[in-house]
Amino acid sequence: MRPESHSINDVLTKNATSFFIPPFQRAYAWGKPEIERYFSDVIRIIKSELNTKEHDKLEHFFGTLVLKEEQQGFAHKSVVVDGQQRLTTTLLFLIALRDIETDATFKTRITNRYLTNDDSDFEDKIKLKQVTKDWDAYKALVNGQEASPGIIKTAHQIFTKLITDTLKTNSDITSNHYILAIQRMNVAVIFLDERPHKGEDPQIIFETLNSLGKALTLADLVRNFILLSLDSKKQSSLYEKKWQPKIEAQLEDNISKFYRDYLQYKTISSIKVVSDEKVDSNTKEVYQQFKDFVNDKFSNHEEFIDDIVRFVPWYKWINDEVVTGRISSDTAKDKELKELLRNIFHDIKAEAFKPFVLGLLEYNQQGVGADKLNDVNLIEILKTIRTYLIRRRILGLTQGENKNIVLLCDRIGKLSNSDVSMLDLLSNQFYKMRLPNDTEVSERLKAMDFYNDIKKYSKFILGKIEENNTKVAVNFRDSKISIEHIMPQTLSNSWKHELGNDFENIHKQYLNNIGNLILTEFNGEIGNKPFADKKEKLKTSSLNFRLDVINRNSWTETDIEEHGKNMVAWFLQTFPLPDNIKNSDNWNTTVTEKVNFSPLDDEAGEISEGNKPAKLIINNNSIAVKTWQDVFIEFLKWVRNNKDYDFDTVLTNQEKLFSKENTIIKWKHLKEIMDEQIELRQRYKTFDGNFWDSKKTELTDELVFIHINSSAKSFMNKIANVMTQLGITENFVEIVLK
Repeated sequence: MRPESHSINDVLTKNATSFFIPPFQRAYAWGKPEIERYFSDVIRIIKSELNTKEHDKLEHFFGTLVLKEEQQGFAHKSVVVDGQQRLTTTLLFLIALRDIETDATFKTRITNRYLTNDDSDFEDKIKLKQVTKDWDAYKALVNGQEASPGIIKTAHQIFTKLITDTLKTNSDITSNHYILAIQRMNVAVIFLDERPHKGEDPQIIFETLNSLGKALTLADLVRNFILLSLDSKKQSSLYEKKWQPKIEAQLEDNISKFYRDYLQYKTISSIKVVSDEKVDSNTKEVYQQFKDFVNDKFSNHEEFIDDIVRFVPWYKWINDEVVTGRISSDTAKDKELKELLRNIFHDIKAEAFKPFVLGLLEYNQQGVGADKLNDVNLIEILKTIRTYLIRRRILGLTQGENKNIVLLCDRIGKLSNSDVSMLDLLSNQFYKMRLPNDTEVSERLKAMDFYNDIKKYSKFILGKIEENNTKVAVNFRDSKISIEHIMPQTLSNSWKHELGNDFENIHKQYLNNIGNLILTEFNGEIGNKPFADKKEKLKTSSLNFRLDVINRNSWTETDIEEHGKNMVAWFLQTFPLPDNIKNSDNWNTTVTEKVNFSPLDDEAGEISEGNKPAKLIINNNSIAVKTWQDVFIEFLKWVRNNKDYDFDTVLTNQEKLFSKENTIIKWKHLKEIMDEQIELRQRYKTFDGNFWDSKKTELTDELVFIHINSSAKSFMNKIANVMTQLGITENFVEIVLK
């Protein structure tokens, strides 16, 4: 690594040097605030030059520029590892200055010194090769042509206006002054040594430099890791021919999710969730796992690209709600496969099955011989998955899916050659991952608030029941199709008479019961009309559900219960189990479930909901707890008392960590707000677990209180945020359930 200090002018005017921004780097992103700040720095330098009273003329430090140099014949190329925004901004400024200038010689000098290079192998001998997204607009500006609308053209327009307005109001400023300002804008240029033993891998440098700026997404990190190791020509070729058109253009905003799911399938392991909107430590951890995987499994990065590109169309079939390509050459099977994928991943939204189904599709599309998963078997597997998921959703079960379904990926080969069935796999999980039997599902459906408890799935369920009964698909996703209450949500006098003397209890008990609901295309038109009027309207419906209603002479408690039994029976027929396991205990009784988990587990919130804690284990030290409040308080107490961690960081970042200021507050402040907000008196406890009015608590101004009015899931999230902030690892903190 060779750091040198240069002016930006010296960097740009180096003889025979061209600059190459890797085509996959972030596009130009400076907007009006950044450009105006840049121009302000330029004007400050010029005013310092014009000020006769100043002896030491002002200069400006413009940041860091990291270059990896390549020699190609007579040409010298500098790959811009970091600093492309600064270079591009300066060149756009110079283009605007050239375009305003009337002196032909001055215009030519700018073009020849800064914008083009006779030794450049880029199009039109342009000195700086922009990222793919910005190249056409930038090239047009260099050539004095009209650029297409976008951020490059906008930046040029902003600079043009700033220079023009300044020339109008400051007649003593000339174009030469602007060039002088460029000569006094200094950058720290770091030249990377390509020799491996020097430890100056451009990707490592790139990651380090970007660790303090806007966090890179997993998609950014993987792309740069794969392509930055190659020379500039190969980078451009692979990016423009494969990476951009076959990965990024296809997956758009789902690239990071794709990499994670691909990695989960390939490694047959549960990998933490990553987010592009809220990039955190998970991204860094998953990225490291990705690098280890690529380095271990592939001889070179081009081999990896060829492999991952195969999976993109299959992932699109999973990820796109409406699939346009063909999955099967058989039209009927193709239609059925697309609907099943849509049911699993868009109607039920089962993220946990993405890696597994990605593997199924690989065996279906590219399997050979015994490893080929035929369309018929794939359809049956997907139907079983759909049944498993919707039965679990009826019971409110999701816990364990993210961590355990991915482990089934190593059984896909056996599924393909029929050595094992999907039912075998799913009915042999531990209890909380079980395949609910008919008895469980029936009892739950009869008793539950079907309209509200599973609102996300209710139209899907009723739509599939209709389809199963009539063998005709119904577009349950259409907003015109709605769930209709037969007994209305507001009872009229005629309905009170219809229900009898106990109408209040019947209404309360059965309003949202599955027995009082059907699917119609009337979108609420029949409202709270009398039952006789509803029957007449339902006669005009095309949906089979109406028949069980219009064939009745009344709609009483008995009718609702009878219709409910029919609905439950239809559900079990629509999402069926074989006779031999309809009422079996469909779980592996020999498997012991894990009762320990970390707040950093992806499913920590779901695990905590509905369970009770017994112990909090921190660094192998066990602390007895009874409630989730206790867990939160004891964790914070441990952090406060441990000298290895900065508790003040927690105190000063409460909004970020807890989504609420004053989660941790001293008595002298709490007592001031408690008089105005009386409810707070029962929402804060001390580190000893006492309320403010406890006889055990001596109230001093410095006594600390903790806000404890949160859900178990919220407490887990807060603890996880603190652990991430302080760098506490996953296994360092564990919770044992009762």
